[in-house]
Amino acid sequence: MTVLLEAENLSLHFGGVNALVDVSFTIQEHDLHAIIGPNGAGKTSLFNCLTGYYKPTGGAVRFRGEDITRLNAAAVATLGIRRTFQNIRVFPKMSVLENILAGAHLKASANLLSIVAGTPGFRRSERELHEYAMSRLEFVGLGEQAKKMAGDLPYGMRKRMELARVLIADPTLVLLDEPAAGVSSVEREELSRVISRIHENGICVVLIEHDVELVMELATDVMVLDNGRVIASGRPQEVRANPDVIRAYMGRSRT
Repeated sequence: MTVLLEAENLSLHFGGVNALVDVSFTIQEHDLHAIIGPNGAGKTSLFNCLTGYYKPTGGAVRFRGEDITRLNAAAVATLGIRRTFQNIRVFPKMSVLENILAGAHLKASANLLSIVAGTPGFRRSERELHEYAMSRLEFVGLGEQAKKMAGDLPYGMRKRMELARVLIADPTLVLLDEPAAGVSSVEREELSRVISRIHENGICVVLIEHDVELVMELATDVMVLDNGRVIASGRPQEVRANPDVIRAYMGRSRT
């Protein structure tokens, strides 16, 4: 297997607070990797370092062997790394389809002149992009919601809409920050199916999730953070039985 993403001795300090301390791991192509841990463990801080939103205090992040530690978020996204956030980012007064198209700026190829001139090439490109956006909505089970206002969707559907918006850019690696947080049990099952489908289509998935049962169902590998440090990693059932994980995570409030 080929290493897709690697962190080496990654550290992040905010004043006197150590958000991450010497975090190292590798993720193989086509993994479905989960990161779990109690409140304040450093999970979202890690995502922010991996995707260019934070610059780590020390250590390195490599993607396909290339050092991306100091790249900004826009540059990281162009490499094929896309992410979601804990708080859903929705344009509520735009349609569901328009929200998906908002995530297509890295995919669109038309230049300004062709847009102004309305050339046949631009019109064809625009039509193909709309068709592809619809295919992404259908992939997450929202094809029939395309014309609705995004602000009118139930919360769980907004979560799936966000996945479609990530997928329209044809990513190689998708990082999902608590995709199942706040959704109903029914919507949780639908989200689980969509995430599995993403993985089955050859996209590497890394997810932060507080729902341990969902992690055990989905993940090929699990890493556990506590107080900014890796305390366990391995196959889901191995990690679940780890005494350090039980002490640090299972008995406490989760995030």
